[in-house]
Amino acid sequence: MSAFLPWLSSALLLLGSVIGLIGAIGVLRLPDSYTRMHSASKAGALGTALILAGTAAASEGAFALAALFAAGVLLATAPLAAHAMARAAHRAGITPQTGPLGDALADAEGDGEDAPLRT
Repeated sequence: MSAFLPWLSSALLLLGSVIGLIGAIGVLRLPDSYTRMHSASKAGALGTALILAGTAAASEGAFALAALFAAGVLLATAPLAAHAMARAAHRAGITPQTGPLGDALADAEGDGEDAPLRT
């Protein structure tokens, strides 16, 4: 088992780094702030969680538990923070580039209250 953990740790660290790189390329290449935020939050959270899991596999004891706890907290809070920032940007008047389906959030916010989205 001790010969397997370095390989697992290396694979998780490499995979997390590649996903983080893809997210960074997405931030540079995507057209508006909403898609950039999506790329940064999703790829950043998953990449960092994989790096923390690789760190946990490489270490032992309380540090491994702390790294796994940090990965769990990150995976639970990063999507919520990205959603809150996107909602605040939309309320501040930053318009997204929309496709043929339009902007459903703008249609639902007719009176300024939080209305459910129509499908």
